[in-house]
Amino acid sequence: MNMQRKGPQLFPSDQRRLKDLGERFRLARLRRTFTMEMVATRAGISRTTLYKVERGDPAVTLGVYLRVLAVYGLSEEIDRIAADDTLGRRLQDLALLPERS
Repeated sequence: MNMQRKGPQLFPSDQRRLKDLGERFRLARLRRTFTMEMVATRAGISRTTLYKVERGDPAVTLGVYLRVLAVYGLSEEIDRIAADDTLGRRLQDLALLPERS
């Protein structure tokens, strides 16, 4: 029985986001004139895994994305994810307001 590991099922909008993210990773590599072999070696991953990163494969772990960001000198970019949780703050503020009758 062939049991290949599959990534999580995503909504189409999330699939597009991952594909766009992969494209940004590819462009970051090309801007630096790094080969796939160079990035894969420096990140400690296979070229196949880097190929999946650049395609936005949902089965690739966040840790792999972090290692590739580090190779590009962009690891601090991860700190921006969910840093400004506007919706969460609104929900929290609503919960703190006294109930109106």
